[in-house]
Amino acid sequence: MDLGIKGKRALILASSKGLGYGIAVALAREGADVLICGRSSERLAANCATINAEGKGKADWLQADLSHPDFVRTVTEGVAEKLGGLDILVNNSGGPTPGTTEDMTAENLESYFVSMVARIITLTNALLPAMKAQGWGRILTVASSGVIEPLANLALSNTLRPALAGWSKTLATEIAGHGVTSNMLLPGSIATDRLDDLDGAAAKRTGRPMADIRAEKQARIPVGRYGRVDEFAATAAFLCSEPASYITGAMIRCDGGAARSV
Repeated sequence: MDLGIKGKRALILASSKGLGYGIAVALAREGADVLICGRSSERLAANCATINAEGKGKADWLQADLSHPDFVRTVTEGVAEKLGGLDILVNNSGGPTPGTTEDMTAENLESYFVSMVARIITLTNALLPAMKAQGWGRILTVASSGVIEPLANLALSNTLRPALAGWSKTLATEIAGHGVTSNMLLPGSIATDRLDDLDGAAAKRTGRPMADIRAEKQARIPVGRYGRVDEFAATAAFLCSEPASYITGAMIRCDGGAARSV
């Protein structure tokens, strides 16, 4: 399928590794010009070199930290300088520390709200007018399957990610007439460093081997395994595509059937 995004300009947040980087690779392979960003300049530069070596879409990078007060200004200026405009915005952020509701404090709740929710909304508001003016745009927000079914020992994530769900749906209704879509993509257990960290935390908390934790978790997934980053990224690329122009206000799961709710 031709996704119709050759030459489109895409910004992917938190894309120095994991799901964000996977999405950048998938978009570049469809011919998009991608701007990746994150905290590690060394990793970002290496990622760009890898993408550019394939000779399909072009890649550039920008060092930007979602928790930094200048994040929105840094990124909007970087988009103007390096891309000259924007067609696709992939909102992505790292997940918060594991823990129960009793582990939550006012300080960490506020801190993660700023980096996981407020900065994403503010950045989108800054980049949206140009998309509306050109009559085409894709906004894809990566969250978590915890939006559908809260996940054990991830109280902060379960609390904050649903805020983005309400925002994304509201935004979709407001901008649909301008040719801009807004969707959410909800990963389940996808094999990344983040999943390694969560499985390690579960092993430490329960005093069990990590291999047992993983075997038990995968047994609960109907597909019977963890997902691959490329599978998740392919779903993201489609939602950012021209053929997906009639999909907006949706929450798409990529979880191997793990969520039991309808």
